[in-house]
Amino acid sequence: MIGAIIGDIVGSRFQFDNFKNKDFEFFTEECTITDDSIMTFAVAKTIMDTTNMMKITLEEGNSDRYYFLIENMVVEYMQNFGKRYPYYGYGQMFGEWLFSENPKPYKSYGNGAAMRIVPAGFIVGSEEEVRKLSGVITGVTHNHPEGLKGAEAVVMAMFLSRQGCSKSEIKSKIEKDYYTLDFSLDELRETYTFDYTCQGTVPPSIVAFLESTSYEDAIRNAVSLGGYSDIVASITGGIAEAYYTVPGEFKEEALTYLDGYLKKIYSDWTSFTEENSEV
Repeated sequence: MIGAIIGDIVGSRFQFDNFKNKDFEFFTEECTITDDSIMTFAVAKTIMDTTNMMKITLEEGNSDRYYFLIENMVVEYMQNFGKRYPYYGYGQMFGEWLFSENPKPYKSYGNGAAMRIVPAGFIVGSEEEVRKLSGVITGVTHNHPEGLKGAEAVVMAMFLSRQGCSKSEIKSKIEKDYYTLDFSLDELRETYTFDYTCQGTVPPSIVAFLESTSYEDAIRNAVSLGGYSDIVASITGGIAEAYYTVPGEFKEEALTYLDGYLKKIYSDWTSFTEENSEV
């Protein structure tokens, strides 16, 4: 998860001042976490608390009950986090959903579906779980087919990365089931601009990972595209974390941008994934 958080922080200062180059300082005083990170933490806490609840109160293997709890708790937790952190740049429709007394999915295919789903990529142990978990979490807001597809593609790329698949194998699977990736960053960079949709954000984010040589290079690729730099770098960072090792100094620096509550969730998540990873 920290890979996505770092991408969000690094990309934040370029969101409205695109820098189409890979040569930039990673962390500065202008950087901050955005709604991407806040909702990522909400999803992570949902997964942790639901899993721990199942261990205590429910019979092992009751997957239907697990997904039912996930669906209900992710709504509660995202709304709670939105109220706790209300000024972090939420989109209009999602912001209204966050503060609604009766929140319902609203057929969105915005890229928010793909940026907050990253924690799921560190938990799933099969392609069936990729589809189920990403679908349940995403569908509470982004129940449009493109929104669901975008989130699932991100989790699938992370799952395959954790399995030890090569980049060519990951690309082949994404092209078979989700998106055509027949372009390079150099071809896209000159014309790429703000695109709020999953279909306009997820493929470039995946290619930014595929063309990278390290975690840091993946983030630099993502930022260099422009557009919604924080979201592209967050998605790319989540996939890159699953494939590479995130430098320890990057983790330490990223934690300085978090308050005590979020740091505690990150600490809990680190322990949780060590105990519960299925790959």
